[in-house]
Amino acid sequence: MKMTAAVLRRTDAPQPFAESKPLSIEEVTLDPPGQNEVLVKIGGAGLCHSDLSVINGARPRPVPLVLGHEGAGSVVEIGPGINDVAVGDHIVFQFSPSCGRCRRCLEGRPQVCETGARTKAVGDLMGGGKRLHDADGGSLGHHTGVSCFAEYAVVDRGSVVVIDKELPLYEAALFGCAVMTGVGAVINTARILPGDSVAIIGLGGVGMNGLLGAKLGGAETIIAIDLNDDKLGLARQLGATHTVNAGDPKCVEQVRDLTHGGVDFAIDLAGAIPAMKTAYAVTRYGGTVVTAGLSPSTAEFSFNQGNLVAEEKSIKGSYMGSCVPVRDIPRFISLYRQGRLPIDRLINEHVGFDEINAGFDKLQSGATIRQILVPHG
Repeated sequence: MKMTAAVLRRTDAPQPFAESKPLSIEEVTLDPPGQNEVLVKIGGAGLCHSDLSVINGARPRPVPLVLGHEGAGSVVEIGPGINDVAVGDHIVFQFSPSCGRCRRCLEGRPQVCETGARTKAVGDLMGGGKRLHDADGGSLGHHTGVSCFAEYAVVDRGSVVVIDKELPLYEAALFGCAVMTGVGAVINTARILPGDSVAIIGLGGVGMNGLLGAKLGGAETIIAIDLNDDKLGLARQLGATHTVNAGDPKCVEQVRDLTHGGVDFAIDLAGAIPAMKTAYAVTRYGGTVVTAGLSPSTAEFSFNQGNLVAEEKSIKGSYMGSCVPVRDIPRFISLYRQGRLPIDRLINEHVGFDEINAGFDKLQSGATIRQILVPHG
């Protein structure tokens, strides 16, 4: 089938992206779904920093590819071998397709599926090869097995989670990345307990969800840290007990004073090494640093080994919020409907294909939290 998609062909485009247009809006061809694959009509797709890090080359991926990993849609066709998804089902994409058979999947960690990681690295689907082609017949890569900056997507069965049809798809899109990664990092990876003290470093879409997760988990003290005062203001509205501007030279001192020596859990959701350093510095003796922010692929974080031992700190990575998507996405949606995860307050605007490059300028500047691409208007 023919459709419109946002194709990334270069990762060295200068800003503003509204002028250099790294994302080319093209008519592409999408093959029908193969074995264990489904065709999905995209209802909404979030513009995320993970997409931005591919656009600017911070986390390189083979190009050309159709970008987009956080989204939701409705199933319009089913390939052979699938009997638990039906045409008309509403789904949320999960950006780490799982095979269900590798060692990581079998131990209950589908978010770090080994098979999925290999196929994502080369832009293929798990069934092998690519289903996207440009006007000249050249192959286009699949971003994280999803590629939802398009009108339609063919994805592996393991990339979709069926959801209730009552939830608007433009809202459901956020559960595919921002909610899973942010809430999951606090609830699943950190496993905070009522009464804990938590610092959330970085208040983008993922960071705000981390804050909501800390509130949901019963944290007594929630300290939100960011460079943007407007985001700090929203954080206070969403449940932060304290806010600290990361640009303040006394940022670390303020947090340690507020918590009598440091927080139980420092959650880095910024994807920047300075944020990770702040997280480590504000963690108390015996505390835990959790990082779910993806820094540039060449970035390195270092710490004093003696300090790590003497203060018995822990550092944990969190990919996709350590979520089991088929378990956690429906659970998080239920909490949203109860008013306990107000993710709708994080959506700034809806955009079309013609606004997508400018949308990433806004994201880069910190002027927005979540913009939702609505491919069908």
